[in-house]
Amino acid sequence: MAAKQAEPKTFQWEGKDKSGNASKGKIDAPDIATAKALLRKQGINPKKVVKERVSAFGAKNQSIKPLDVAFFTRQMATMMKSGVPLLQALDIVANGVEKEKLKKVVYDLRNQVNEGNEFSSSLRRHPLLFDDLYCNLVEAGEKSGALETMLDRIASYKEKVEALKAKIKKALTYPAAVLVVGVIVAALLLVKVVPQFESVFQGFGADLPAFTKMVINFSEVAQEWWFVGLVGALVIGFLLKKTHQKSEKFRDWVDRTSLKIPVIGDILHNASIARFSRTLETTFAAGVPLVNALDSAAGAAGNVVYRTAILQIKNGVSTGQSLQSATAFTGVFPNMAVQMIGIGEEAGSLDTMLDKVATYYEDEVDNAVDNLSSLIEPMIMVVLGVLVGGLVIAMYLPIFKLGSVV
Repeated sequence: MAAKQAEPKTFQWEGKDKSGNASKGKIDAPDIATAKALLRKQGINPKKVVKERVSAFGAKNQSIKPLDVAFFTRQMATMMKSGVPLLQALDIVANGVEKEKLKKVVYDLRNQVNEGNEFSSSLRRHPLLFDDLYCNLVEAGEKSGALETMLDRIASYKEKVEALKAKIKKALTYPAAVLVVGVIVAALLLVKVVPQFESVFQGFGADLPAFTKMVINFSEVAQEWWFVGLVGALVIGFLLKKTHQKSEKFRDWVDRTSLKIPVIGDILHNASIARFSRTLETTFAAGVPLVNALDSAAGAAGNVVYRTAILQIKNGVSTGQSLQSATAFTGVFPNMAVQMIGIGEEAGSLDTMLDKVATYYEDEVDNAVDNLSSLIEPMIMVVLGVLVGGLVIAMYLPIFKLGSVV
């Protein structure tokens, strides 16, 4: 069994090059002595070598995102398809990683493989980054002797899933951001602007319109309780986040409710269908039995409604139903998807047809997100008009009334 290699660290150095000119830079090495030796081999006389200090807010300490895992997988697939051995490919990827956390993970994988462990079992040491689907597909690739092909398939799958997530996030972020800005502007008007008008109205000597009185009352409440309201909103947001993390019932309620939101609900429906089709296509094409592939698809559905439906499909298939009839029986999936699955079953090309279904619904999500601005702008304008325009009108009504009296 090969000895475990020490994990390299990044060192900052200062010294002189062959010409005697001052120079500085960074180098990766297991320890300072090795770093100095490597520098001397490069013709550099090191005067100062210290371990690099990275700020807590620096790029190297950023959390590992799913897109980073997808990029890692793509790099591994590309190198292994080019004939680079697994251990060497892990070495090359580790040396090129910028995020410190991900670099440690890759070095751990390299050390585990170097000790004779299977790549899939090494991946299972990091379940937060590499889920069961990922590890099972890698294991299938190892057993079939086609690991590089499987990594390429996983990379494509991860890239498409993350692209889909990014589109959904874009769809949800735009209207939410506009509404938040509108609420902030309205709050500032109530706290800072309305009191100025109120002091002017006191000298009119006439009754104010009911709408203006209502806004002034709101302003007085906002001035007195704005801090409590702000803290309350933060506390409620925190509690909702924690409840969402800990309560499965609450998460399920959010999933079901989100599917009923106009415009957004359609995007979430199509995204869940796309994820189901893409996951099932990837696993089934990799040689995973259909029942096990449906398990993976249920875990990747992203919504309790579709997760429940997919598990129902799995039970139907387990009892001898065709995938088409089991899918149709749920009443969740559209007829087009059901019919294409049936065609794929009959033709013996289920993975190809599932790929077409996934591509179609991914395109639907893409188009819906692109058109979202034009679809949702009228609604946003109405909300902003009520919030901001209503306050402005309330403040100018007494002035209009005074002008009519004069």
